[in-house]
Amino acid sequence: MSSQSALWLNEKHGAFAIGPSVIPSPSHGEILVKVHSIGLNPVDWKIQDLGLDVGYPAILGHEAAGTVEALGEGVSQFGVGDRVLHEGTVGVRTGAFQQYVAIPAAIAAKIPAKISFDQAATIPLGIATATVPLYTPAPLGIGYQAPWNNGGRERYAGHPVLVLGGSSSVGQYAIQLLRLSGFSPILTTASPVNAPLLTSLGATHVIDRHLPFSAIANEVSALTSGAPVKLVYDAVSLPDTQQGGYDILARGGYIIVTMRKSIKEREGEGKHVVPVDSDFHVPANMPFGAVVMRELPALLEGGDVVPTAVEVVPGGLGGIVSGLERLRNYKVSARKLVVHPWEGESA
Repeated sequence: MSSQSALWLNEKHGAFAIGPSVIPSPSHGEILVKVHSIGLNPVDWKIQDLGLDVGYPAILGHEAAGTVEALGEGVSQFGVGDRVLHEGTVGVRTGAFQQYVAIPAAIAAKIPAKISFDQAATIPLGIATATVPLYTPAPLGIGYQAPWNNGGRERYAGHPVLVLGGSSSVGQYAIQLLRLSGFSPILTTASPVNAPLLTSLGATHVIDRHLPFSAIANEVSALTSGAPVKLVYDAVSLPDTQQGGYDILARGGYIIVTMRKSIKEREGEGKHVVPVDSDFHVPANMPFGAVVMRELPALLEGGDVVPTAVEVVPGGLGGIVSGLERLRNYKVSARKLVVHPWEGESA
């Protein structure tokens, strides 16, 4: 099989380097995708910085969009040339930081004509991170009724929710799904400059993220008229946001955290901390991921879910390094960085 270009992380805490990789052949139930756009995520620089044991040498990258190049045995829902979006996962066949990936067909979705490859590359990981904790039953999630199920739309009208970090890619998708589920009011923290965007997505109130948490808690209490907030989605999940969100959370409620838990829990309050495992490639998540990917095209086509704004980082696969550095230094707000892996090469 011929080779392709990939961005490798060869060792723990190592530097990224472009090198050749074998183009995988799709196995039973898989599709081979020619990648046109790759979305960058904080998890990618965190794997590098923390030296997580992902098996080295490794190809990272957690979301992409492209065209179906070949079909594995048993695949009937896609044809060669179809435009698809999908999650990637760390691995030499499945990591998104390369030009071709092999992906289980069940967790890929067709891209509506009105959505570009760049827009599509902002969606997979954000949607997975938002849907898994909200709509899967314990122990993976809370088990709310999904908005695509019969009776799921507007089911939670009158239930207040707080989203910490609403302008992040994950925060934006969480707000949109919570709106579809009927949660109200939807409160979120963000820079004031991003308030118009977040209200257009469904947030009812935007609280300045620069306020101390004591002031944020007061704002939440005032905006909910003191009603208990039994759901907090922390899309930032730094130690201070986790603890601040936990303290705001009402007795018996749930706080979703997208990073390793660092909350000092108090006995007797019955508050539940829900960590996120958003990898649809994990066998326990794949059946739910297949449902999400089946329903996603209609949500996008109907405008119920809109993609995050895009900024293309130049430099092809090499541009990933500078893009991750910007994410590491929190230099990106309200948009997704995307790279084109074929830039500078014949596609």
